[in-house]
Amino acid sequence: MKPADIGVIGMAVMGKNLALNIADHGYRVAIYNRSGAVTDAVVAESPSAGFVPQKTLAELVAALERPRRIVVMVKAGAPVDAVLGELVPLLDKDDIVIDGGNTWFPETQRREKALAEKGLHFVGMGVSGGEEGARRGPSLMPGGSPASWTAIRPICEAIAAKTDSGPCVTHVGPDGAGHFVKMVHNGIEYGDMQLIAETYDVLTRALGMTAPELADVFAEWNAGPLDSFLIEITAKVLRVKDPETNRPLVDLVEDRAGQKGTGKWTVQLALDLAVPIPTIAAAIDARVLSSMKDERVRASAAIRAAVLAPTIDRAAVLRDAHDALLAAKIGSYAQGMRLIRAASDAQSWGVNLREMARIWKGGCIIRAKLLDTIMRAYERSPSLESLLSDPELEAQAQGAQGGWRRTVALATSLGIPVPAMTASLSYFDAYRTARLPQNLTQAQRDAFGSHTYERTDRPGAFVHTDWLG
Repeated sequence: MKPADIGVIGMAVMGKNLALNIADHGYRVAIYNRSGAVTDAVVAESPSAGFVPQKTLAELVAALERPRRIVVMVKAGAPVDAVLGELVPLLDKDDIVIDGGNTWFPETQRREKALAEKGLHFVGMGVSGGEEGARRGPSLMPGGSPASWTAIRPICEAIAAKTDSGPCVTHVGPDGAGHFVKMVHNGIEYGDMQLIAETYDVLTRALGMTAPELADVFAEWNAGPLDSFLIEITAKVLRVKDPETNRPLVDLVEDRAGQKGTGKWTVQLALDLAVPIPTIAAAIDARVLSSMKDERVRASAAIRAAVLAPTIDRAAVLRDAHDALLAAKIGSYAQGMRLIRAASDAQSWGVNLREMARIWKGGCIIRAKLLDTIMRAYERSPSLESLLSDPELEAQAQGAQGGWRRTVALATSLGIPVPAMTASLSYFDAYRTARLPQNLTQAQRDAFGSHTYERTDRPGAFVHTDWLG
């Protein structure tokens, strides 16, 4: 029997859909799941896929052409190590193992090093786009060695989403680079979702707009600069009615948001690298606060905001909210891209930021029209310090600045929380400020802890003063 081109371990939804996607592109796929009944069910569901089902990992390995290419689609963490512990002894020199889960990148670096010592390749590959992306065309972010990329490139380019800029996949960099970039992608996603939620909240509470009315607004916005997957699905979500009550279903959804860890990791790494990402951090905080439902309900009955009563012009508020969302989104991308650059520099990965924007244009959750502008920014200046320094993006943010400020002011005056939008605006203001008040912070630190400070008129010399006499 002809050997299979690639193996996929793990037949949960993502693994199954990725295997189907690969098979659709003419590759012979061997599949394995710890539960043989699951493997049998997948084969029965999709007889035309031509899967080569295997009952053991040894059978899977024996069924593959060499060098073997094996994708592991199991839950991140200990399950990956469990699979590797059983799989690695069965492999031969130059075989390639690909982890397609959301793995903490230091774990990928550890595994890559361990397998390299055995003459094997380990690829940490971010896969974005959810179930539908895996099935029809995801954005793929593989790390690992150049040799492993050469071996998996034809399959990756075949199954990835396609845009006018090509397949949404590229070799991100060595060892953990792929999983790191996927992590930051998810952090940007957190920020983007929170900004959309805050805009929805402002328009609902300030203008009294209904879900169907807001669906029309988001659909209209999706035809302009805000064109993106998340804006598109927001409009669709707002149109869905509950079949039992005929009310907008979104109004019946409990306001507790979950998270799976990648956003938290993004914030932790940003602190380690001293890169400010306040919009993404605010989005994480907002989800944590949302989980405090019972406490918030009690507080809502006891604490009253000193709400002002501004004059509201509906059309003006809608224009301002559009601009605020666009500008805050630029700020969020600027923070995420800066974090990728900092990590790439620290790890010597050589991540190409223009390519990251390119492969996010299709397949992934944060795909958006704005990414074309970001691509152009890095084409003009590959070593761009910040997206806010790019003339085109700076002009967009500057042009939206008035509406951004008015939206934050309106929300604040009405007691509506907009933490991510406010954080993005404060980031913008701090970035464009030549002298921040941390001169006072340094003086305080020196006063209570003798930490010293640098004088403006004597750069490079750190001194201590007895401030308290």
